[in-house]
Amino acid sequence: ARAVEGSARAVAAARAAGTEVVFVRFLGDEEHQGPSWRRRDRLLGKRPKCVTGTPGAEFHGVSPAPGEAVFTKYACFDAFLADGFELHLRERGVVRLVFAGVFLDVCVDSSARTAFQKGFEVSVLTDCTAPLHLPEERILGFMRRVYGARLTTCADPEVWAAHPVTPGRPATEEETSRPPSPRPGPSPTNPANPATPDPREWTRASE
Repeated sequence: ARAVEGSARAVAAARAAGTEVVFVRFLGDEEHQGPSWRRRDRLLGKRPKCVTGTPGAEFHGVSPAPGEAVFTKYACFDAFLADGFELHLRERGVVRLVFAGVFLDVCVDSSARTAFQKGFEVSVLTDCTAPLHLPEERILGFMRRVYGARLTTCADPEVWAAHPVTPGRPATEEETSRPPSPRPGPSPTNPANPATPDPREWTRASE
């Protein structure tokens, strides 16, 4: 419940701040599973989860708004294995990802690990996620030490800032004096297009 309610608050805060929200869902249908996944399920007596057409395959507590990107992971934990996810981030010049959703020690950790290795800065909203197998303090500490993850909550205004300040470090003169980056105006070929977000802003990935 905490992860669902927190994620809903985080999505609302991100939208209000003009930060792009990206949704990633998991489908575990047997037809999507690789040989190792099916072998594990046989050995451990696991049944497929989040099967297409069942409540487990739907978003809970919050849903994508019109125009928000949605990517699907087919029997895999890492959001970067979802077709088009990384390309979407690269095309927008995203450099920082804010993670929320479940489960902290499975999908969130897998995605944050790849994000770090691919050069993205990682933040985890601790009030918007929950672990499945490991103690929360243990996995959060691991992510902070290994990925340099910023651990915070959706109420932290720096989460949605274009130029967040590193925790425990005062803002530099450049950071405090730097004006907001100008947002590009509507496309001359399509005046109906709204201005796009500053590519340096945070993009929130909801697992």
